[in-house]
Amino acid sequence: MPQLSQTKRIIVKNLFWAALGKITQLLSALLVGVIIARYLGPEKYGLMNYVISYVFLFQTFAIFGLDAIETREESNEGSERQKIIGTAFVLKLITGVIFMALAISTSYLMDADVYTTLLIAIYSLSIILNAFSVIRNYFFAIVQNEHVVKAEIGRTLASIVIKLLLLLMHSSLTIFIMAYMFDFVLLSIGYIVVYKLKVGKLSKWTFDSQKARYLLKEAFPLLLTSAAVIVYQRIDQVMIMQMIDDESLGYFSVACRFVEVLVFIPIILAQTITPVLVKARQISDAEYVRKGQHFMNLSVWLSFIAAVLTSLFSYILVRYSFGTAYLPAVAVLQVMSFKVVSVALSNTAGAMLVTEGLQRYAIFRDVIGCLVCILLNLIFIPRYGIIAAAFVAIASNVAAGYLADALIPAYHHLFARQTKALIMGWRDLTLVKQLIRK
Repeated sequence: MPQLSQTKRIIVKNLFWAALGKITQLLSALLVGVIIARYLGPEKYGLMNYVISYVFLFQTFAIFGLDAIETREESNEGSERQKIIGTAFVLKLITGVIFMALAISTSYLMDADVYTTLLIAIYSLSIILNAFSVIRNYFFAIVQNEHVVKAEIGRTLASIVIKLLLLLMHSSLTIFIMAYMFDFVLLSIGYIVVYKLKVGKLSKWTFDSQKARYLLKEAFPLLLTSAAVIVYQRIDQVMIMQMIDDESLGYFSVACRFVEVLVFIPIILAQTITPVLVKARQISDAEYVRKGQHFMNLSVWLSFIAAVLTSLFSYILVRYSFGTAYLPAVAVLQVMSFKVVSVALSNTAGAMLVTEGLQRYAIFRDVIGCLVCILLNLIFIPRYGIIAAAFVAIASNVAAGYLADALIPAYHHLFARQTKALIMGWRDLTLVKQLIRK
């Protein structure tokens, strides 16, 4: 029992630091986003978000799905951690260089605007710097994420100070893009310092070709899944820029800033409840199903309440934060705030399928969401503009996280639970206190 108690303390502590880091990141991104958006105006703010979203797509491919595999292997192989982290670092450097070159070259081929390509070239340096995330994965593997989260919070605070100074200096968009890229420099330095203080020298990392082949083989399926997710979560901003203009993207990006804060609710609920579901399943299937349904009901309907409130107060939120110049974002936020409900529906089912060991079919969910997002945006954005992209953002999440479960035989039981949550789940809102006690 004492050992179990210690394990619980470690889990709670790490959940606390993970949540604190994420909350700090979201709130600072919103705060800095408001200030920079007011300074740059819709057109330049839209261009900045296009550059960040465009590079982010290539950054996802450069990671190659290695993060989860690296963490898993380092958790199991204590004696080979230096070899694993060194091999993963070299692989990420190589893929980083490749996808940085692809980001710049494809931008040049797709966009005649040399200035936009220049901004992408500057920010794409972050793809290479992301190789130092192997240090973050290492500390997560040994369940000591407190150290890297502190480094991330420090980076966030330093980033705020730097951007405020740039505002006082009336800096250009190019300088702000450099500042956003410099965030990755600061983060990399923070990771390196933490590693040297807590573990040792980076020079002890080693590369092993056999281990590299194994990591790539194991990571490739996760690359496909994560790539599909990122595409249907981010591609809309790239498509708006390509099919409309950067000013429209500026309005759409404002709505996205608020939605990013909203979706933290179901995400943190899913992360918190997963260990409870695993334990409940060990007790009995009936207990697991009961608690799982309660969790899904609560997550979906709490998200729905948050979406309704955000939609109702969208004018006040936009008007008194980003300013009157961004009022066209109000209509987008009124619609897009309900994306949080579809995220809740998807994430709760996702927590259950991982608990039940059914994640191997998840790629089909994500591919469906990706196809729906691209096709519907291609059809409706040219006709109806950014308001269409808001509806499509919800539709693609519903397709991936709900309707797909009706098409995949192994997920039919999840689809039934999700449908029950949508229709009758509101009843559990009155049982919050009871659910917490249980």
